Amino acid sequence: MTTRTHANQQRKDWSLGLALFAAIMMMIVGFFEALEGLAAVIRDTFYVPTPNYVYAVDVTAWGWTHLVLGVVVGIAGWGVMSGRLWARIVGIAAAVLSAIANFFFIPYYPLWAMVIIALDVFVIWALCVYGRPEAHEAGLGD
Repeated sequence: MTTRTHANQQRKDWSLGLALFAAIMMMIVGFFEALEGLAAVIRDTFYVPTPNYVYAVDVTAWGWTHLVLGVVVGIAGWGVMSGRLWARIVGIAAAVLSAIANFFFIPYYPLWAMVIIALDVFVIWALCVYGRPEAHEAGLGD
């Protein structure tokens, strides 16, 4: 095996590993985000905002937003794990929306929102690096 072929194989292995990790993280983050949204829907006084934050949002509305986004991110994670192109596209879009939603949720749960934003950024990056050729070589995909 030549050095170039070996380097290409290593790159493909890394991108496949990152995509698998991103898919698992999407399922975990989706589950936690759905729980976060469910807590806000069930009891809207559960989250108490920090004073003097510029963006004031209705907790129940954001609870429904987090619940729906959590389910979508979780399902897309399952699709990414099975190598589906639609899941990568939906996963990137859902991770972007999740990061935006969590930005507005910072006054209610700051540390958790920032952790989810960081994980969303990683998921976006990993799904952009991972491509269809890697999925087909791994025996995944359409």
